[in-house]
Amino acid sequence: MGKKINERVSWVGKVDWELTKFHGDEYSTHRGSSYNSYLVRDKKVALIDTVWLPYDKEFVARLKQEINLSEIDYIIMNHNEIDHSGALPELMREIPDTPIYCTKKGEAIIRGHYHEDWNFVNVKTGDTLSLGDTTLTFIEATMLHWPDTMFTYMSGDNILFSNDGFGQHFATESLYDDTVEQEALRYEAEKYYANILNLYSPMVKKKINEILEMKLKIDMICPSHGVIWRKHHKEIIERYLAWADAYQEDQITIVYDTMWQSTRLMAEAIADGIREVAPSTTVKVLNAAKEDKNDILTEAFHSKALLIGSPTINYGYSYAIAGILEMMRGLKFKNKKAAAFGSYGWSGDAVKMISGHLQEAGFTLINDGLRMLWVPDEEALKACKEYGKEIGKA
Repeated sequence: MGKKINERVSWVGKVDWELTKFHGDEYSTHRGSSYNSYLVRDKKVALIDTVWLPYDKEFVARLKQEINLSEIDYIIMNHNEIDHSGALPELMREIPDTPIYCTKKGEAIIRGHYHEDWNFVNVKTGDTLSLGDTTLTFIEATMLHWPDTMFTYMSGDNILFSNDGFGQHFATESLYDDTVEQEALRYEAEKYYANILNLYSPMVKKKINEILEMKLKIDMICPSHGVIWRKHHKEIIERYLAWADAYQEDQITIVYDTMWQSTRLMAEAIADGIREVAPSTTVKVLNAAKEDKNDILTEAFHSKALLIGSPTINYGYSYAIAGILEMMRGLKFKNKKAAAFGSYGWSGDAVKMISGHLQEAGFTLINDGLRMLWVPDEEALKACKEYGKEIGKA
């Protein structure tokens, strides 16, 4: 059954406690997730978004317990990735003529996914739909984070239905931001931004400022993943504006892979050098082959500088480091410095190659990198520590 948010709005989504990976293997979801769908009852009835495809029949069956499906006047699809639109075909088998309100690009994506000629109504920013005592206003939010994305604002109750904006992969049956552990929630919100929305930060900043200029009174933000923001809705907007502005904290993150522990020894000595000259700076040392890749990227998002280390393997660098570098390139981090390091036996190409990839990804190189032959001895580790001091000062 649904859960009442207020007298007009009910949550009718699905909490997925078992989800551990999302977007294939692209995103880790250690705390599960939810697919939030909302039923708005006024003189007219609107359903806002559906749920992920594996739960389509369950979703429709539960929705039938909540309302006679024939009473649904409108379906609002804010974004049409399959975790939001997956239950749409099952629902449309029951109510095939119900109009679907979405952006023009949203219609194209729905048609591309499901190849159905449903009753589409295209909307753009400023278009409205009256439900009776309340009005829905549509706000295009292109590339937050797909071309079709839009937000829907509900007057009267002052709710912003934001789909992936302000979302988190965070499973909870209690629904609201003030009912869960706050540090965990903040981390998941930031992880979500760093791994999914950071690439589109210029659009995020522009869209939030556009919404603020619309002078909409917002008392609640209802995203399509994770908690509903009823207490900290102003704070999450402020955080998004900060995150969208080339975000960094006083942190340096060292990410490495190692074959026979030589590069690990280098990483640890470099970290010691940084801490010696910059004791107030947080320094984190992460093994790319063992740590979760999305957590690594979140730490990179926090950082003002990244050090990437790998042994030279087959005239290149390690598989784990290659994956992290490619994901960093795609996320387009801004205003961050970087450097490379690594051990080698004969060719020693990895450091130069990593430096090149970091530069291509938009990082400002601090130096040309540091290479050590074979296993670093005491003198080599001293050199690594001095390298860390150089990084700390830079």
